[in-house]
Amino acid sequence: MHIAILITNTDFSDFAAARPDDGEKFATLLGTARPDWRFSPSWVCKDDFPEDVSAFDGLVITGSPASVTEDAPWMLRLKKLVLAAIDRRQKVYGACFGHQLIARALGARIVRNPGGWGHGLLPLHRVTPMPWAIGPEQMRFYGSHIEQVAEAPKGTDIVYEGDGLPVAGLMMCDHLFTVQHHPEMSHGFICDLVEEYADVVGPEVTARARESLQEPADRSFIGEEIARFFEWGR
Repeated sequence: MHIAILITNTDFSDFAAARPDDGEKFATLLGTARPDWRFSPSWVCKDDFPEDVSAFDGLVITGSPASVTEDAPWMLRLKKLVLAAIDRRQKVYGACFGHQLIARALGARIVRNPGGWGHGLLPLHRVTPMPWAIGPEQMRFYGSHIEQVAEAPKGTDIVYEGDGLPVAGLMMCDHLFTVQHHPEMSHGFICDLVEEYADVVGPEVTARARESLQEPADRSFIGEEIARFFEWGR
């Protein structure tokens, strides 16, 4: 398969530059599960869009520290691209910012997390069966977010719930799949991110995140499930 990775990450700091970008992270996650797949990154946050997005077997929309509520021009263009992909039932996977942008494109509200930052290792509970799922009902993801989707858009089903996070993942038939968290992050990266964000999120959130990272995320299950999503029904 040939998957387009649409990079939305607007962090161009020295911290980000010293580590693999989101295109590399997703290519590693999915390439570990499917070594023969090809991945083409496009920096849509820099207005670099694929010439013909319909030519790909599937799309991945990454996370970002940007807020989808900003409605920057590249975000509006990406929302149109997403809606067109959904209309033709092209496979679309969204993580964190990608999850929120897809939900917003479909009419959902994006709100500030009532409980504050979700940060570190965050458990999610599967609430709707997915035919491509192989992992346990309780799965642990790395995550970092201060905004969330308020309700499931029309035509979608909620597939994951978390603590204070009623819409942690969505699906639409077999061609749309999203999660609020970051399946692409490695343990080393999230540990570094927690330290980098310590002044942003505060000491209490940081301490809780550090404690949560005594255990790893379920990355092997997560990567395989995403790969199976792209394969399902083909």
